[in-house]
Amino acid sequence: MPAKFSFIFPYLFVLFVTLITLSACDSNKPGLALGTLERERIAHTATVSEVITALPVSAGSQVTKGTVLVKLDDTIQKAFVAKAHAQMQQAKANLEKVHNGAREEEVAAASAQVAGVKAALVKSEANYQRAKILIKKELASQATLDNALASRDENTAKLHNSQEKLLLLINGARLEDLKIAEAILAMTIAVLDSENKKLKDLTVTAKRDGLLDNLPWNLGERVTIGSPVAIVLAGNAPFARVYVPEPYRVKIKVNDKLTVQVDGLADPIIGTVRWISSEPAFTPYFALNQEERANLMYLAEIQLPDSAADLPMGVPAQVRMP
Repeated sequence: MPAKFSFIFPYLFVLFVTLITLSACDSNKPGLALGTLERERIAHTATVSEVITALPVSAGSQVTKGTVLVKLDDTIQKAFVAKAHAQMQQAKANLEKVHNGAREEEVAAASAQVAGVKAALVKSEANYQRAKILIKKELASQATLDNALASRDENTAKLHNSQEKLLLLINGARLEDLKIAEAILAMTIAVLDSENKKLKDLTVTAKRDGLLDNLPWNLGERVTIGSPVAIVLAGNAPFARVYVPEPYRVKIKVNDKLTVQVDGLADPIIGTVRWISSEPAFTPYFALNQEERANLMYLAEIQLPDSAADLPMGVPAQVRMP
């Protein structure tokens, strides 16, 4: 044998023996789907990078929905909540101010200002008329008449300005101003709700009943954002995750009853098919010919009854095909 092919021979021999063994097993074994017992793993992740201040429940304990699993430091977040609450109160007070309009004292002050400007206008008008008479008698200069006219026009403008301010106070805020104040209040309320939600997330609670499998972080450690801080195995009983051979796929559907044999147990368990994949776990391009497609496998999950609640994860299981 050439030297360049000598290193391939051991691998070809192992492959040949393996194929013969698999062929012999396939010709004699009954219809079985092989797999392991599993549970639904729920990872509770950290929403912020904070220090763990409390671990009320130890790993391995049974927990119910709502049980506090981990507490993170909430000092900074409480400050954000207080700030958002103050902004909400400010926006609420501003809306009430816009709704209520001007106070009686403000209206009275504006009215008094209008009266004062009217008096000044009467005086400037009299000075202007007097200047006109004097200019006809050539007892005053043209500059005196011009100053009197300018003073009258200035007081006339001031009167119009003060009257408009008084009407603004009497009529109250515009509809647009009310809508702006309402929108600002709604925005601050939404921000406050968001900050309260962030504060609530710092206390990690169980979302389902199950077994607290692991607490990856220790008390006093600063967790990273998005890292799991508690792992809960949910559900009363595990399920068997198995690979169904292709010839039996058409015979199995959801809610079918199948027999599950768990390693270490003498008696089989009757389980219920809760899910089966519509696609094979692995499909090479050449696997759909008549000889190869029988080797396709379809992932399925067989739920065990509550009586099997004490069975651990990872134990090998076999499911008899119909």
